[in-house]
Amino acid sequence: MSDLAATDRTLVAEPLDAAAFAPFGDVIEAAGESYPINGGMCDRFHDRARMDFTEGGRAGISVGYGRPYPLPLTFDLVERHPLGSQAFVPIGEDPFLVVVAPDEGGRPGRPRAFLTRPGQGVNYLRNVWHGVLTPLGRPGHFLIVDRVGGTGVNLEEYRYDTGWTVVPA
Repeated sequence: MSDLAATDRTLVAEPLDAAAFAPFGDVIEAAGESYPINGGMCDRFHDRARMDFTEGGRAGISVGYGRPYPLPLTFDLVERHPLGSQAFVPIGEDPFLVVVAPDEGGRPGRPRAFLTRPGQGVNYLRNVWHGVLTPLGRPGHFLIVDRVGGTGVNLEEYRYDTGWTVVPA
């Protein structure tokens, strides 16, 4: 499609759900199977994300401070990382907006928007188009786990010719 000749450029933010999000990555949350650690004082929800790095990169853990965005939100910028997956886990309970898009011949297709619940983070699979870190309402701190080091360029940005608007459900 030529920059998605769709007439409707409004996306309704869906609740973030593991099954709906699976084509784009993983929902990181304390849900499902767990096992006790630390003398039974902690439940470990093990291996929540499919981290994947190429070209000699390794996993790095960073901290991000995101400035808040309002809804409705109009955006035109998405990005992807061809050499490594990227996870965002909030350090707090506030929701954030997750925008993803399928790849259509090397360009992003029609995006989808998801709204997290408290305690949810996401892992974008390698080469998945996604929006920028988008806390809502107030600033947010996030753990960022992604590829550091190695060779090659691990960022590709794309701007839609016409913006998309995300509204709450």
